[in-house]
Amino acid sequence: MRLVLALALSLVLTAPVLGPLAEPASAAAPGGFDPAKVDNFVTGYLDRHGLPGAAVAVVQHGEIVHEAGYGEDSDGGRLTEHTRLRIGSVSKSFTAFAVLRLVDEGGVELDAPVKRYLPGAVPSDAITVRHLLSHTSGLPNPAIVGPARSLEEGVGRIGSWSLSAKPGTSYAYSNANYWLAARVVEKVSGQDFNAYLADQVFAPLGMDDTVNTTTTRDPVSELAQGHVTAYGGALAIPEAEAMNSGSGGMVSTSHDMAAWLATQQRGGLGPDGRRLLSAKLIRESYTPQPGANRAGLGWRRSVAGIAPERISHSGVVSGFNAQQDLVPSSGYGVVVLLNSFTPSAEQAYAISSGIIDITEGRTPDPGAPTATLVDLVLGALTALALALGILGLRRAPRWAARRANRPSWRFALRLLPQLIAPATAVFVFLVVPTLQNNSYTPADVFWLFPALTALVATLAVIGTGLTAARVAARIRPAAPNAALGDGRLQADQPGRGHHDVRPV
Repeated sequence: MRLVLALALSLVLTAPVLGPLAEPASAAAPGGFDPAKVDNFVTGYLDRHGLPGAAVAVVQHGEIVHEAGYGEDSDGGRLTEHTRLRIGSVSKSFTAFAVLRLVDEGGVELDAPVKRYLPGAVPSDAITVRHLLSHTSGLPNPAIVGPARSLEEGVGRIGSWSLSAKPGTSYAYSNANYWLAARVVEKVSGQDFNAYLADQVFAPLGMDDTVNTTTTRDPVSELAQGHVTAYGGALAIPEAEAMNSGSGGMVSTSHDMAAWLATQQRGGLGPDGRRLLSAKLIRESYTPQPGANRAGLGWRRSVAGIAPERISHSGVVSGFNAQQDLVPSSGYGVVVLLNSFTPSAEQAYAISSGIIDITEGRTPDPGAPTATLVDLVLGALTALALALGILGLRRAPRWAARRANRPSWRFALRLLPQLIAPATAVFVFLVVPTLQNNSYTPADVFWLFPALTALVATLAVIGTGLTAARVAARIRPAAPNAALGDGRLQADQPGRGHHDVRPV
């Protein structure tokens, strides 16, 4: 058991269903770009990595050159470029755009303290709007927070938090930065944030199927079913409840996202030529900010050595994964939306990278199904743990008998290792959902990483069962002559005559 636990922990610490179908490809785009290569790559990638579906779009110099959907949803519907999918933290680019529109209009100053717009909302007067958008505010990103039903309620608790760093000195990703940024938009514009995005961003861009939600419980019509990958397949899962407006609440389509990337490439001009944001502020949003390493304002530059350089943002949320990339050197842009989430890999990033390779004239590599292999190893460990547990249960009486003469305290100490997994499971599945009065349920925790949580649950059941069996074997009265076992001599054995023979 301890070996299984050690192997599982080592694997976790070192680890960084349906056949896909493609919509018909669009005609070959100018400049040698071949949409058929994108279709073949994406279809093959989904098949190799066990993903249920994807929606992608490719733009160049402000024009859509390819868009398509692949695979099926759980209800049998085909995914298309018009399928509604959650985009997670890609929403942050839109929140930053909304703030920058107010900067353009003179309603907000990037280097003004947040307290000017939201008195008492932040724990330090030194935090500026720029710090929020570049993740340099010093605000932490707690994994567990209480539920909220509005931006006002969600932002209301931040003022009591302790900073993890001095504002402006270092990059630290935090959803709280973008809750605050969205709330600034509400206070300055006088509009609900969802309404502001709808009126001032989505409508001018022609993003007719895009909406922003305040919480994941807000109803969204025709939203695709989300999935989590496990053991080479994909399982439909419910969405965990969360207030994520400003940080990850948007629902969009790859067609609408293509319009968004096209406007970025046109320097802030909408499809009708209307200027939605100055070219200067568009450039500023891509520019690494002071103390932010590679982060701009709602965007992030790729790491050194990645060729070609990209300006990007990814998104991961319960059941979905998204990636948007702009490639300045070639003028291409790529968006990938998935109706699945893979716990040990960002599949949307890998697919976008492959499509960028195609635009560069390279052959994309679909890569090894590493996430599937990780899950299969975890599954093998689960099966091994179960087999060893059953064997341990059968041997529990013998195990207890060998320690029958030991003091109770020493016997109890030998039982403690078996209780590590049950204690871990109790904390993960029962305690975590109660922390900070958050809205997570034990089922939500399980779906975060099914292959791993299944192993933890299996080890917990085995540990509990072994402990109970060994304790019961110790306190159960021994059967008559059970202690004698095979060492008892039998009377009247051949060659011993008729002498009385006593047990030795």
